[in-house]
Amino acid sequence: MNKVQSAQEAVSQIKSGMTIGIGGWGPRRKPMALIRELLRSDVQDLTLVSYGGADVGMLCAAGKVRKVVYAFVSLDFIPLEPYFRLARQQGDIEVMELDEGLMLLGLRAAAWRLPYIPTAIGLGTDV
Repeated sequence: MNKVQSAQEAVSQIKSGMTIGIGGWGPRRKPMALIRELLRSDVQDLTLVSYGGADVGMLCAAGKVRKVVYAFVSLDFIPLEPYFRLARQQGDIEVMELDEGLMLLGLRAAAWRLPYIPTAIGLGTDV
């Protein structure tokens, strides 16, 4: 069974309103061919789960995003991705901001099909 597919084939399986995870870390190792194909598509109202960078900003700028679940959305040298920041300040998107540890454990719990992973991360903080 061949699991390799084109960006067009991958995006054809994504429907409006879906929740998708985008790999990479900030501006590094992002599937930008997939992001460009999403930008060309009719898909919208996405919930993104990401340690975000330009990918999240581009999708926000194009009006493709309803909600972002994130630990950060940064370009490293620019601490807050500008298009994400604008969408957030204008109230165009919903956000769920998590600490990096909580984000990691949430993704791990989902991968293991668990409702949660007990942790002390975040206790005693405002997160």
